[in-house]
Amino acid sequence: MSTTLVVGMADYKIGRTPDKLMTAGLGSCIGICVFDLYAQIGSMGHIMLPSSRENMKGNPAKYADTCLEIMLEELFRLAGNRLRLQAKIAGGAQMFSFNGKAPLLKIGERNAEAVQQELKKAGIPLLSYDVGGTHGRTINFDLKTGNLHIRTINHGEKVI
Repeated sequence: MSTTLVVGMADYKIGRTPDKLMTAGLGSCIGICVFDLYAQIGSMGHIMLPSSRENMKGNPAKYADTCLEIMLEELFRLAGNRLRLQAKIAGGAQMFSFNGKAPLLKIGERNAEAVQQELKKAGIPLLSYDVGGTHGRTINFDLKTGNLHIRTINHGEKVI
């Protein structure tokens, strides 16, 4: 029987087939899915900020660097193979406009860049992504197929 594991904000979950992973409310946040299709295991994180080094307070799942680190540690413990891991991401929207568009306020863009850098450092290929824009997203990840279903309001649906 399939279960949908709901990932909250600044949260992550690990699942095995036939589970599915879902998170809603991705505005400037990034939903990151790291998975091993062969082992039918994967994880989804809902990242709010690019780096714990800037101001680490509380929950490590809130940050791109520390969330990916704890997701990977748990995947390895549960028989994930680093060489088979792959990733897909979505989110990173610019939900509000700011006069002058100060770089510090472009949190969605900074989140997307940070997640991509952390994946590269970890040696995990990013297969596909849907980031940027000005619209929020809800994502559902199928651990059996590796399909990431992305739903938006007024911008349709797609699978990557």
